[in-house]
Amino acid sequence: MEFRIAVLGGDGIGPEVTAEGVKVLQAVGRAFGHRFHMEYGDVGGISIDKHGVALTPQVRGLAGSADAVLFGAVGGPKWDDPTAKVRPEDGLLQLRAHLGVFANLRPVKVYPQLIDSSVLKPNVLEGVDLLVLRELTGGLYYGQPRGRHETPQGWVAVDTMQYSEGEIERVLRVGFELARSRRSKLTSVDKANVLDCSRLWRQVATRLAKEYPDVTVDHMLVDTCAMQLVQRPSRFDVIVTENTFGDILTDEAAVLSASMGLLPSASLPDVPVAGQPIRGFYEPIHGTAPDIAGKGIANPIGSILSTALLLRYSLGLTEEAASVERAVAQVLAQGCRTPDILTPGCTRLGTREMGDRVVAGLLAKA
Repeated sequence: MEFRIAVLGGDGIGPEVTAEGVKVLQAVGRAFGHRFHMEYGDVGGISIDKHGVALTPQVRGLAGSADAVLFGAVGGPKWDDPTAKVRPEDGLLQLRAHLGVFANLRPVKVYPQLIDSSVLKPNVLEGVDLLVLRELTGGLYYGQPRGRHETPQGWVAVDTMQYSEGEIERVLRVGFELARSRRSKLTSVDKANVLDCSRLWRQVATRLAKEYPDVTVDHMLVDTCAMQLVQRPSRFDVIVTENTFGDILTDEAAVLSASMGLLPSASLPDVPVAGQPIRGFYEPIHGTAPDIAGKGIANPIGSILSTALLLRYSLGLTEEAASVERAVAQVLAQGCRTPDILTPGCTRLGTREMGDRVVAGLLAKA
């Protein structure tokens, strides 16, 4: 089978880790007889430098016509001027809106061999296997009005959180369907004691729960959820929440897995159904990490596992996806570590070397 993949590495360590995801995809092609045609484009800061905008119409079209998008990260100190009219993150937000990918799946799995790499106690991490579902195209990041203006009393900034009933329902429905395929537990996270958007969110979640009597539902305030994630993370199965809360909670959840560099994500425009391809957008959850960019020490596993999600959801290649995930688990079990997860007695590897080990493990088992 043949597939077209748009590869948008972006800034900082984005191109470095994305290159390892591409390497793994190519290995999957050799092992299973597929052909992946990679088409590359600039986005974010590098696009601003070259073209004056964070996303060109050409790259937008490339992403929209591909079978899937493999993304790195955008941003960095070079473009951090708060008065700038164009920011790298604009490209990412535009891509998400253009592709209509409103459901951001962020699985958090604790590998037994990495329990000692986490700052949390081992007994807290036992049995942790959760999925955070973040609404991706609404809320504060997209709401209007927004901006800054000067007044006689000083500058004023405005950001607007806005959600419609339909936006809330569609992401919650994805959550309920995913919970059915897991342990049938869903936690809807909001701030209903303060925010009207959250009150609407809870109202919709309560109504929708009646359609899913086989799923156990609880409602949790976001501050309580943040506390429970580090105190009792094993209580969670599927967490569904709005854009900003999801962004923050999944960074916190990276502590469970030992490093943000390990966590992948899939952004989808509909409910994923096994074996039915759906165009999606795939990226590790970490940022550009400018302090280590170019040093060859970034952890590529988040990008590699994102390619596994790409294989599963956008290409319908379930066994191929599982083979990538098994190869990652095998390499970690062998004691291979990038610096962010290195512990005494393990083998230190750079970005490329870790990708090479995963490829070797994948090809050996194919």
